[in-house]
Amino acid sequence: MPLRSDWSTEQCPIRRSLDVLGDPWVLLIIRDVLHGRGRFDALRDNLRISEAVLSRRLAAMVEADLLVRVEYRDGNRIRQGYAATDAAAELLPVLQQLAIWGERHTSVPEGGGHMAMVHEPCGHETVQGETCSACGQVLRPEQMTWVKPWKNARDRLQPAGTLVA
Repeated sequence: MPLRSDWSTEQCPIRRSLDVLGDPWVLLIIRDVLHGRGRFDALRDNLRISEAVLSRRLAAMVEADLLVRVEYRDGNRIRQGYAATDAAAELLPVLQQLAIWGERHTSVPEGGGHMAMVHEPCGHETVQGETCSACGQVLRPEQMTWVKPWKNARDRLQPAGTLVA
């Protein structure tokens, strides 16, 4: 996912953003890392992505300052995982708006269901990406829980810099 050198001096901020975020794997990796799945094997298994593709994307995302490498202990071994940077955490509204858009404009597969995005401080579901539609507070990853009925799961998001090992 090298940056497009011909876009690096582009005046349009949307085009510059797409230079970094335009590969669909990038947002999916950020989603998983914000969910605490920053270990290589967890990312590979959850995303069902080849190791080669994942390795290239992770290296490019570290270079683009979206992820940082963090060490964790796996038994007696020290391994490296990935945590979101502040820049990646600032993509929370984008991810949530994509989820909202997907719920409104795509068909829910059989066995699926509504993904509620709960703002933990007020306890209400939000239907906006950047501020809570119930209390108006700015949404931060560590304050959000995504309720996924198709997985029977309530996933609490992690703050920037956090790896759940």
